[in-house]
Amino acid sequence: MKGKHKIGWKTAAALVISNMIGTGVFTSLGYQLTDIQNTWSIVLIWLLGGLFALIGALTYAELGTNFDDSGGDYVFLSKLIHPIVGYIYAWVSLTVGFSAPIAISVMAMKSYLNPINPTIFNDWFGILVILILTAVHSISVGQSGKFQNISTGVKIGFVLILIILGFSFVPTQDVTAIDLSNSWQDEILLPGFAVSLLYVTYAYTGWNSAAYIVDEIDDARRNLPKALLFGTALVTIIYVLLQIVFLKHASVDQLSGKVEVAFISFKNIFGTEGGNWVSYLISIQLIATVSGYLWIGSRITFAMAKDHSFWRKIAVKNKNGIPVRALWLQAGISIVLTLTGTFEQVLLYASFLLQLMGTLTVASIFWLKGRKGAFKSPLKPFLQIVFVVFSIWILGYMLMEKPKESAIGLLFVLTGIVTYFFSNRTNKQ
Repeated sequence: MKGKHKIGWKTAAALVISNMIGTGVFTSLGYQLTDIQNTWSIVLIWLLGGLFALIGALTYAELGTNFDDSGGDYVFLSKLIHPIVGYIYAWVSLTVGFSAPIAISVMAMKSYLNPINPTIFNDWFGILVILILTAVHSISVGQSGKFQNISTGVKIGFVLILIILGFSFVPTQDVTAIDLSNSWQDEILLPGFAVSLLYVTYAYTGWNSAAYIVDEIDDARRNLPKALLFGTALVTIIYVLLQIVFLKHASVDQLSGKVEVAFISFKNIFGTEGGNWVSYLISIQLIATVSGYLWIGSRITFAMAKDHSFWRKIAVKNKNGIPVRALWLQAGISIVLTLTGTFEQVLLYASFLLQLMGTLTVASIFWLKGRKGAFKSPLKPFLQIVFVVFSIWILGYMLMEKPKESAIGLLFVLTGIVTYFFSNRTNKQ
């Protein structure tokens, strides 16, 4: 790809930020509060999630600068472990990994906007958003980059305003979920603490985004690490501050089990009308999230399609280098998930799968020999071992506490294995 069609580190960082700041930070607190209520516990899981993401970002920076092709985990896993592992990741990305976050985002948009006008803001509204953004990304990399920069700028500006307002106002009528007692010492030993971490790690999903489009980044060996690390560090700070704001302005009873936690908290500050405006703006900032996942997910599908004749018809780019068929297939699957799944169920099985596949990718660095000039992760392999052990702990609790959603996730892996052998058979024929 010619240099004029490539993006710099700031656009790559914008992609990381927009993929990370999505539904999770505005919706998962309500589910966490069903098991843990201490403020220190909540802050701790969000800090752990950020540390976890930073270790992952360091690892992906090294992996990404050792390969020249876009495709992220698909390329890393195929070349470092085995082609079947890379294929399964691409299959999971197509069917769940990126399609599910898109579906979850538009479902969250509907949840926040539906109370304002149920007639307009329904499932079909979410589908329309997916279709419009897919069309935007069908034009060129330059167009995608400009749109991502603008939408991410809006996202960051809005989030910073929420944080400033949240810390400026005093809780109304002493309604607050802030609890600074010592109960956190007991809560961190509960199974619910590990499950809450799964919600958090989903909220941090996206820290690896720029690694999926290596060949679209100018001077990737220098700019990819910068984009991954800057984006992840900034989002970690924002996430912790936002949770404190939500806890400060609503009670545990108000927030527990609810999706629209930001609306509830700011309704307590500004009334229903003010809360509605916050909901409206949360939905607008989710546009950047949907946009980012469409951009990234299609590149993984395209990378897989090039290598497997069964999918070869998808491996088509337009004159500007956009994998349009993979992009529209991603959109189609996202629409199906939007119409067939519930918010929490899709969130949980997508979280389980993303955690599982991300762990395999981080572990793949153990087989990396490295090449001259590539980024080198500090404290390797100690940090990667910590990541893998921590992740296995979370996944184990998920299997015990949410067996149904975990089984759905594993079913997608099984279907990936089946389609891999079917695709191989097609290749040989």
